[in-house]
Amino acid sequence: MLERGFHVRVLVRNPDKARELAAQGASIIVGDLQDPTALQQFVAGSDAVIHAAGVVRGSSQADFDQVNVAGTAALLSVIKAQTHFPRLLLLSSLAAREPDLSWYAHSKRDSEKLLEQAPDLDWIIMRPPPVYGPGDKEMLPVFRWMGRGIAFVPGSTEARFSLIHIADLVAAIMACLYSPETRHQILPLSDGKPGGYNWHEMASIAGATWARRVRLWRVPGWLFDAVARLNIRVAGITGDTPMMTPPKLRELRHRDWVVDNEAISAVTEWTPAISLQEGLQEIRKSAL
Repeated sequence: MLERGFHVRVLVRNPDKARELAAQGASIIVGDLQDPTALQQFVAGSDAVIHAAGVVRGSSQADFDQVNVAGTAALLSVIKAQTHFPRLLLLSSLAAREPDLSWYAHSKRDSEKLLEQAPDLDWIIMRPPPVYGPGDKEMLPVFRWMGRGIAFVPGSTEARFSLIHIADLVAAIMACLYSPETRHQILPLSDGKPGGYNWHEMASIAGATWARRVRLWRVPGWLFDAVARLNIRVAGITGDTPMMTPPKLRELRHRDWVVDNEAISAVTEWTPAISLQEGLQEIRKSAL
């Protein structure tokens, strides 16, 4: 966006992690979604607001709702107080399609409902599948283990899922903001692979990338279950926010996280440019 001449403001909790953005010309506002003053500075005079903040770790529904739902409500309140309403793009998650699976999925769907209850605002909801690429911390360990020759599978090896590279997601965000046809739309998106991937297919692509066989190891269900239950107990003592919990396991074990680009392509000119093969090549080269 900076390259296109936009003035960009970024709301961050830790300014040290935004030094590169500041060096590129972005205005840094220190605060969070519970800070009305920071939110006012963030939104004031804006033509568009991209809401990408979210919590992905927690040991209760309240942990997720505090940011994903209450934070969205706070942002909406500040936007509605403006004399000019900016376009609001909510970066949700494909998990919102199955809100009963996990605390995270439920919170993302509830945050979407807040926008749906605001017909006077010009909003867009995007539902990406797992995102990988520079800055990724969730999928990167999976791919790096594949580079070592093993893939840890939490559920069925035949479960299917879509993926998207971060560069394609950013391009899709810009396309949605530019298109008036995206108003009040919920738009899933992916890298365009028909039918997504299963673990065998992803391991085959990774194997070709690293020139080695990638073996699938379906982790025993009882082991994941035990770790998830232990994480909840430890969190109750230490206050930590674990990633692996029983609700998260239900989400990871879901057999269908596939999505196509029919809806988003119908209202924008966006199409994905980066295949999984190309994305994994990028990861392999960055590790050299």
